[in-house]
Amino acid sequence: MKNLLISLFVSAGLMSAAHASDANSAYSGDAEAGKAKSVMCAACHGADGNSMVPTFPKIAGQGERYLIKQIKDIRDGNRSVPEMTAFVANLSDNDIADLAAYFSAQDATGGGAKEELVALGEKIYRAGIEKKGVPACMACHGPAGKGMDLAGFPMLSGQHDAYTSKQLHAFSAGTRMNDGDTRMMRDIAYRLHDSEIEAVSNYIQGLR
Repeated sequence: MKNLLISLFVSAGLMSAAHASDANSAYSGDAEAGKAKSVMCAACHGADGNSMVPTFPKIAGQGERYLIKQIKDIRDGNRSVPEMTAFVANLSDNDIADLAAYFSAQDATGGGAKEELVALGEKIYRAGIEKKGVPACMACHGPAGKGMDLAGFPMLSGQHDAYTSKQLHAFSAGTRMNDGDTRMMRDIAYRLHDSEIEAVSNYIQGLR
C-alpha cells in the first residue's frame, strides 16, 4: 500500500511537470544577469539566497523549475505572498528565469535539528504515516532532501523549520493552493497533526 501511494504521488507530480515544461523552458535563464537582478531579493533571502530570517525561505541551490513556478505563481496571483507582491509584479518571464538560474547555482547552507524531535520527524520523512495515508516525504523530495528538479519537487534540506512549518500549515488550511490539480501537498498536510508538522519541519532543517 505504501509503495502504491508513493508511486501515485510521484507519477502525478511528473505528469504535472510535463504539462508545465513548455512554459518554463521558453527562455534559458542567465545566472550572471540574474545576479544583477537579485539585489532586490537580498534583504529577505540573502545575497546568495541563504536567508538569515527563519520565516523567509532559503532559495540557494533550489531547483530552477520550482523557483520559476513559485515566482510566476506569486506574480500572477496564484500564490499569496503579500511581502513579495510589489517585488515581482513587474518581472518578465525572462527576469524570473534569470533569477532562478542565479539562485539555483548558489550553495545552500545547512541547519540543525532539535534532538528530541528527530525520531518522529525522521519517521515521517522516510516512512510516512501509513495509517493516515501519508506517504514518505523522501518519495518526492529525495532521501537527502535534494528534491527532483525535473518534476518540480523542491529541495528541502536545510530549510528553516519555521518556514517549512508555515507552508505545511498553509497547505493544510487551504490558504496555499498552488500544488496543482492533484492537491498533493494540501491532502498530505491536512492529515498531519501540528506536532507532526513541527517534527518533520525540524528534521528537514537538519537534513544534509
